[in-house]
Amino acid sequence: MTINMRIPQGVKNKELYVKRLTQFEEEVGVYPVSCEKLAAGRSDAEWLDQVIAGGARIVQLRDKESNDRQLLAKARYFREKTRKAGVLFFLNDRLDIALLTNADGMHVGQNDLPAEEIRKLAPDILIGHSCNTEEQTKILGREVEQKASAVSYYNIGPLFETGTKEGLHHFLGAEGVETFSRHCSLPFTVMGGIKLQHLDAILAAGAKRVAVVTAISQAGDMVAETAIWQQRIKGESNVDR
Repeated sequence: MTINMRIPQGVKNKELYVKRLTQFEEEVGVYPVSCEKLAAGRSDAEWLDQVIAGGARIVQLRDKESNDRQLLAKARYFREKTRKAGVLFFLNDRLDIALLTNADGMHVGQNDLPAEEIRKLAPDILIGHSCNTEEQTKILGREVEQKASAVSYYNIGPLFETGTKEGLHHFLGAEGVETFSRHCSLPFTVMGGIKLQHLDAILAAGAKRVAVVTAISQAGDMVAETAIWQQRIKGESNVDR
């Protein structure tokens, strides 16, 4: 299936959409997701500068703590920095902030705004969608085959025990990557408690884009850590830890 075949209904600027999707598919390896309270005392701005310096080709601003004005200011900073660096900029959940900052994409969960509703107001952004069960992936796969989905990519997770979300008791493991991905032809990411020691197994299972929070945000040297993850995932280095 080609990228052109995956353009969802409702996209208006197909050239822009394909440019974003192509970058997502070809350049993204590590997918850093921000969480200021888990960044060892460093601000989201410091985190952003360092993951970009480390070679990340995408960042997601995930902030549940700031008020709306603070979040908007932070998102504008992220947009300015990512635009200069040629890095994809995603928001978690917040369609309003994504629109105000011309974000490249959004990521939403099962209980957030439906992708088809987001597409109506933000027709040309990439939309990521979390799949936490095999059945959710099957449903998305059927919608994609019927050309009835507004989703650009999906996330498989959580793979391993994680402290970034509360109330989780079921973890998919590396085997979940192969099991879930066979049901949907869209590109996908994986997330949830992933550490460097897990990479070989999840890459062997077919993962190509790995979303992480604390593996990078709590590293002593976030620039070096980001580079290690990007290089390992993209097969550009045999760096071991």
